[in-house]
Amino acid sequence: MARQIVVNAGISETRVAVLDGGVLTELFVERRRHRSIVGNVYKGVVTNVLPGMQAAFVDIGLAKDAFLYAGDFIANLGEYERMMLAEDEADDLELTGEESAPGEETVERAAEAPPERERRVITPIEDVLHKGQEILVQVSKESLGTKGARITSFISLPGRYLVFMPQVNHLGVSRRIHDAEERDRLRQLVRGLRPPGGGFIVRTVGEGRGEAEFSADIQFLVRVWQQVQARFAQAPPRSALHEEGDLVFRVVRDLFAADIEEILIDGEEEYRRAVEYAEALVPALVHRIHLHAERESVFEARGIEKEIEKAVRRRVWLKSGGYLVIDHTEALVSIDVNTGKYVGKRDLEETILKINLEAVGEIVRQIRLRDLGGIIIIDFIDMDREEHRSQVFRALKRALGDDKSRTNVLEISELGLVEMTRKRVRQSLHSLLMQSCPTCKGAGVVKSAPALTAEIYRKIQVATRDISGHEVLIRVNPDLAAYFQEEESDGLEVLQQRIQRKVIVQGVQGLHKDEYEIITR
Repeated sequence: MARQIVVNAGISETRVAVLDGGVLTELFVERRRHRSIVGNVYKGVVTNVLPGMQAAFVDIGLAKDAFLYAGDFIANLGEYERMMLAEDEADDLELTGEESAPGEETVERAAEAPPERERRVITPIEDVLHKGQEILVQVSKESLGTKGARITSFISLPGRYLVFMPQVNHLGVSRRIHDAEERDRLRQLVRGLRPPGGGFIVRTVGEGRGEAEFSADIQFLVRVWQQVQARFAQAPPRSALHEEGDLVFRVVRDLFAADIEEILIDGEEEYRRAVEYAEALVPALVHRIHLHAERESVFEARGIEKEIEKAVRRRVWLKSGGYLVIDHTEALVSIDVNTGKYVGKRDLEETILKINLEAVGEIVRQIRLRDLGGIIIIDFIDMDREEHRSQVFRALKRALGDDKSRTNVLEISELGLVEMTRKRVRQSLHSLLMQSCPTCKGAGVVKSAPALTAEIYRKIQVATRDISGHEVLIRVNPDLAAYFQEEESDGLEVLQQRIQRKVIVQGVQGLHKDEYEIITR
């Protein structure tokens, strides 16, 4: 299926859309004032060591101290190498440089292990770190919500065809390269080229490549690592020693491959830079980069703006007439599948199976597009037949195979529930583009008119016991004022009799649905 990359270069942000067969599957946003820091390497200073949490806080020059788990520190290098050798493969990088980083993998594995194993293999944090210590770290996860950035001291530096891990000796191949002979060829080729010390992971775009490409990548990455080490020795604490390239650079480095038929960019400066990057990294594909020179933005011209608008809605319609409901909570994301307008033709079970199978593709598309992470619960329509549940589960696993983020999916329960986790490295599209409603405070609901009316009556009765005045003015939203006039004339009369004062209701534009003011005069 033809894939395209569309880049919209705005004044305050750059957006990258990935289209598969004309369908929007991924969206990346980078704002000029808030560049992604994932992959950046810093000289940090330990500000606090927490033995009870087996973690430390490290000042790397950001607004909030970064979080370093014990398993992410270099003292546990041996355990990490053992784990890497046992797995003998690695995920490819994502566009943002957010590989399944060594430290992150160690955290996930340690978290799954029983406490006694964790204590045996993880060196206690208090034995290797102390307050004021200067350490070399790399950001593995963006600051999310109230949490600071997640960091690791296991450094990984991405190139075009390889990822360099200077502190380990492991050689891996992206799990997306499936051919066993090709995997062996790549591993042997890189083994013969690599310098003493250091490990490499062959990226997906390295499939079919030869000695010249890998040799150039190795030389470049080793040179970058040497620069990082030299800067660490000379730079003051809290300094950035290496920064990932901007979004346009990462598009060319991480996504621009033979299966991309076109990169379309609507900014002249970004277009020139993309061509320069491609000439250095993938000269054979430079002719596929095109400039969108029309007055209308490329996202508007390709209908992507409408798709983005749909991507933040709670309800997503399926072609059959069924729909998904996607809800965000503090602990997890829930995705509910509903039959909606689809009633089927003959058999109820076949109708349910058809909707669930259609929902699978849209669910995975929405997970990737919205960049949902953490715990995800999918509530499929209940299926009585075991073979139908197995069919839907297999379809879900296949669809998730194209997702670069690491996922773990449990079997469908008898209730039709699927529990899964997806690695979260950066903000979801929902949190990036939206903010909590100041009226409902993110709850999605506000108090009803009858409930607000009763609340106002109670407060007025309490307030007028101790406050003098001849009348009470109630300032409310115009909709609530209309409710008072149409439904509460009797209630206002009762209130006036009880407090022995005149009560006036005034509608005020600008007040939220559940905001009100009570004034005695």
